[in-house]
Amino acid sequence: MQKEFLDKLYKDHLECPRCPSPKRVSQFFVDLLETLFPDFSMRAFSSQRELEIHLKKLQIELDEMLTLNPMKGVVDLEDVAKLFFDKLPEVHSKIIDDIKALYEGDPAAKSQSEVIRTYPGFYAIASYRIAHELHKLGVKVIPRIITEHAHGKTGIDIHPAATVGEHFCIDHGTGVVIGETTIIGDHVKIYQGVTLGALSVDKKDAETKRHPTIENNVVIYAGATILGGETVIGHDSVIGGNVWLTRSVAPNTKVYYQARMYNSDTEETDLLIFKESAQ
Repeated sequence: MQKEFLDKLYKDHLECPRCPSPKRVSQFFVDLLETLFPDFSMRAFSSQRELEIHLKKLQIELDEMLTLNPMKGVVDLEDVAKLFFDKLPEVHSKIIDDIKALYEGDPAAKSQSEVIRTYPGFYAIASYRIAHELHKLGVKVIPRIITEHAHGKTGIDIHPAATVGEHFCIDHGTGVVIGETTIIGDHVKIYQGVTLGALSVDKKDAETKRHPTIENNVVIYAGATILGGETVIGHDSVIGGNVWLTRSVAPNTKVYYQARMYNSDTEETDLLIFKESAQ
């Protein structure tokens, strides 16, 4: 093997001798999730003191990873781990509300325990809630590793910088993509294959709002694609399956395709219908 190549590899390792690896970050997330939700855990704590000590160990683990993180950003990391764990009750409450949304939104769900143990939507949303809290504290890279870990397990891709309201439900979920600057309101339900994406992937647009806004009480059915930072889906709207949208939709609107028979002698195609409520 060429010496120049070995020199380069060795230099890379010197520059990043103990960076928190994706595996270490993912394990921290799994340990934290198991601690927050006993239904998901393989262990039971014998006393409240044991639970308290375990949470303290997780806080120390996060603090060590933040210290090693090569892309800290401009934030002072001295108190970030403590601030994050101080926020855990609020994060836990939001995830509990999401579990209720998943349970209430799926007739096949027999219990909230089943949602925690088996639903990919729970795993992906919980990872987002935890990663988003770290993102808000200015932590770089680690939040993205957490959501990408969940992406790999569930097929659901939620960027940690996205803004997601309360009582959020992702049913089935495989293939869902929620981009970095997406804004989602409260009581929104999304099915598999939905993309909330950008119209442009040009690097010069990185600091702009590239992804849509979904207002409260919206349902988006399987395979729908909604693109663009200026695209707003008004509250209490329903977006049908496989709909492609790059324009805003007024509140209380149903958007769906009406199938038309295709004849080789005509140029007829499916119609996209916008049906606004009288409300």
